[in-house]
Amino acid sequence: MTQHPDFSPIREKLVEFRRHLHSIPEIGLSEIKTPAFIAEQLESWGYTVHRKIATTGLVASLERGRPRKAIGFRADFDALPITEETGLPYASQHPGTMHACGHDGHTTMLLGAAWALAQDRAFKGTVHFIFQPAEENLGGAKLMIDDGLFARFPCQRIFALHNLPGLEVGQFASRAGAIAASIDVVTIVVKGRGGHGALPETTIDPVVVGSSIVMALQTLVSRNVSPHERSVVTVGSFRAGSAANIIPDVAVLNVSMRTTNADVRAELQRRIEDVATFQARSFKAEVGFTWEVGYPATINAAAEVDRAAASISRHFGSDAFTRLDAPMMFSEDFSFMLERVPGAYILIGNGDSSGLHSATYDFNDGILERGAALFYHLAKDANGPGDGSAEVA
Repeated sequence: MTQHPDFSPIREKLVEFRRHLHSIPEIGLSEIKTPAFIAEQLESWGYTVHRKIATTGLVASLERGRPRKAIGFRADFDALPITEETGLPYASQHPGTMHACGHDGHTTMLLGAAWALAQDRAFKGTVHFIFQPAEENLGGAKLMIDDGLFARFPCQRIFALHNLPGLEVGQFASRAGAIAASIDVVTIVVKGRGGHGALPETTIDPVVVGSSIVMALQTLVSRNVSPHERSVVTVGSFRAGSAANIIPDVAVLNVSMRTTNADVRAELQRRIEDVATFQARSFKAEVGFTWEVGYPATINAAAEVDRAAASISRHFGSDAFTRLDAPMMFSEDFSFMLERVPGAYILIGNGDSSGLHSATYDFNDGILERGAALFYHLAKDANGPGDGSAEVA
C-alpha cells in the first residue's frame, strides 16, 4: 500500500462539513444553502467555481501541466422528502426533508479530494469536480449534461462513489456492466362507472378492475423475462373511492419498473400497457397511461472498473475491493453520465447502519477520508507515469 494524502489539517473540518450539510438538506433544484456552502469551501482553496449549471449544479476544475486527458468526479448533493428520526444533534433543520441517502457524505468526500489535490503541488493533470443536484427526483445528471456539462468540461473518464449500508465499513465494491437498474414509473388511470354500493351490477367497478390489473402485473417478470435477467415491477400505490357504500368512477395505480437490460425495459413497458388494457376491456372499463420515463440502467465500463480496482488494490490493499456478482436493483442517474463518458460507479461500505432512504439512516463519518483518498488516488494514477495521459510542463 502507498501513502495516503495527509488529511490531518482538515480532518475535523470534513466531519464538520458533512454534519453541517446533513443539517441543511434540500430537495433537488431547490438547493440554495448547499451549493453556496460547497462553493465557499472550494473558493477558499483557490478554485474558480462555475455555478448554476442545471440551475443549482456547480463544477470546479484543477488544471496543472499540459494533460491530454481529464478525469471527472461526481458527487450528488440533494436530499429526500423524509422526516428525520435519528435524534442526532446535527439532524435536519428543515422539517420533512432529510439526507437519508448519504449525499451529504458523498459531497464531503469529493470536497476532501479537491482539498488534497489542491495541496499536492506535484500533481499534474486535469480534474473536474462535478457537484450535482436533483439525483433523487429530476435526473440532475441529465439536466447538467443538457446544460453543456461535458461540452464545457470534457472528461475522458468519470467516477462516482456511493455509500452502501450492510457492506463492511470502508470496503469498496463494483462490477463491470450493469451496477444499478433502470427506473420508470407509470400512472395507470382506470375509468369505470360509479354508483351505489348496494347495486354493483349497475356499475363498472374500477376497484375490481384495478385489483385484477395488480394481480396480472405480478406475472410480468415471472412469465415474460428470463430468470437470468434481473427486473422488478412494483405497484406502490392504489387509490380509489371515499366511502364503503360508494363505488367510485376512477381508480389510480402507480407502478414502478426496474431492469438492467434495455431490451427487457422496452418489453416490460409494452407488456404493462397490454396487460392493463386487456384486463380493463374484460370489465368494459377504460384505462390510460402516463409514463415518467426515468433513469437508464447504470452501466460501468469494464476498463474503468479494472482501473479503479487496480488503484484500490495498490493504495488500500488487495482485499479492499470486491467484485459484485450481480447488480443492485436501486437506480442512479449517474447512468446518464456513463452513457456519455466511460467510467465506473463504485460503492463504499457504510457498515451496519440503517438502510438508505430510511428515517433513521446516517452516513458513517469514519469513511470520509477513505472516500476522499480514493478520488485523490484515481486522479494521480490517471495522470501519472506510465498512463500516457499527461504531459508535464
